[in-house]
Amino acid sequence: MFLEPQETMPQTSVVFSSILRPSCSAEVQPGMGERGVGADGSGDLIFQDGRLISGSLEALMEHLVPTVDYYPDRTYIFTFLLSSRVFVPPHDLLARVGHICLEQRQQLEAGSEKAKLKSFSAKIVQLLKEWTEAFPYDFQDEKAMAELKAITHRVTQCDEESGTVKKAIGQMMQGLLLSLAARGQLQELREKFRTPAVDKGPILKAKPPATQKDILGICCDPLVLAQQLTHIELERLSSIHPEDLMQIISHMDSRDKHRVVKKKHRTRMLEFFIDVARECFNIGNFNSMMAIISGMNLSPVARLKKTWSKVKTAKFDVLEHHMDPSSNFCNYRTALQGATQRSQTANSSREKIVIPVFNLFIKDIYFLHKIHTNHLPNGHVNFKKFWEISRQIHEFMTWTQVECPFEKDKKIQSYLLTAPIYSEEALFIASFESEGPENHMEKDSWKNLRTTVLNRA
Repeated sequence: MFLEPQETMPQTSVVFSSILRPSCSAEVQPGMGERGVGADGSGDLIFQDGRLISGSLEALMEHLVPTVDYYPDRTYIFTFLLSSRVFVPPHDLLARVGHICLEQRQQLEAGSEKAKLKSFSAKIVQLLKEWTEAFPYDFQDEKAMAELKAITHRVTQCDEESGTVKKAIGQMMQGLLLSLAARGQLQELREKFRTPAVDKGPILKAKPPATQKDILGICCDPLVLAQQLTHIELERLSSIHPEDLMQIISHMDSRDKHRVVKKKHRTRMLEFFIDVARECFNIGNFNSMMAIISGMNLSPVARLKKTWSKVKTAKFDVLEHHMDPSSNFCNYRTALQGATQRSQTANSSREKIVIPVFNLFIKDIYFLHKIHTNHLPNGHVNFKKFWEISRQIHEFMTWTQVECPFEKDKKIQSYLLTAPIYSEEALFIASFESEGPENHMEKDSWKNLRTTVLNRA
């Protein structure tokens, strides 16, 4: 059963303050009202117990646009702007909003009611402000930016005396440009730290250079490494925006386990990462924890029987239990629920940290999107479905805004962000170099790998 938005929409963070609370500016603060609709007909909205559950796309668009006596609920603004891109591109929606605004403006101009016209213009600016704050990257598109400028130009024509609306538009545009610039800088930074996968590993027992360090040479404290991983996770999460979550597919790679030549050191490395994963779990960083466990379960690592025989696996067994995929990751979801409840009542930033397994979160949203139809038999948009998708994404966005309380270690951060990421082929080569093949199948695989790499060289 879907949860209703009024009862379940979590308190938003600073980024979404304009969506869920009124503006502090008295001059442009829109009044609240209720837009009347019928209970049937293709153009109407359908309410159940006072809550919107469906409507035609056209009616939902009209419900987004303010009037002199009405301003949409902020949870509706967020939910509709998020879900509308399933049906129409943002620039097309903005064009339609602009058209509806123009029609209403012309009606007010015909009545020569300047006060109402100015009030209506202020509400339109407020709606656009909330749109640009919650979904700024809709306006990277030139068409959307052109539509935005066209709408704001029209609404400023009634503001020649006091300039209040013009001032609000100026502040909105400044904030939007700053958001777009920040995203551009973030993309440049990502490219700077992007590490290409290593296509082939060391061959025939080749030793790494003396200057090449593994993670234990940089950090030997599992808690500190878990904290630095949490830093990276939170920084990456903070760059994710609601619209991104409709499309993102995440992949995790493995590194470090095969860079160690001696069995004793490999054993220490595995035990170290087990402790790191446990500390990640305690912090609430489930994504890094899952990445570590998944890396250890990769075939090139799992086949190192001699190494694993020396590892104390009791801690690892507990971690695997938490991430047991049976019953749709029931154990993980229980732990996530506990971390979420802790976050909601937390007094410190450390207790607020919740970093879910990103792949599972995306799959949950995708599954929710797929099993429930976008349209009902009467042709209406199934808005009840989008309330729930919006609720889950909104909760995720509150987690992304938590400030990491741990001190950043630049040396460890640099290592984690720039260490090479090995391809599957390179991992298998390193694995066979660490522990030779034990059966005919492994011997054939090792022979084929060596032949492939030597021929490539």
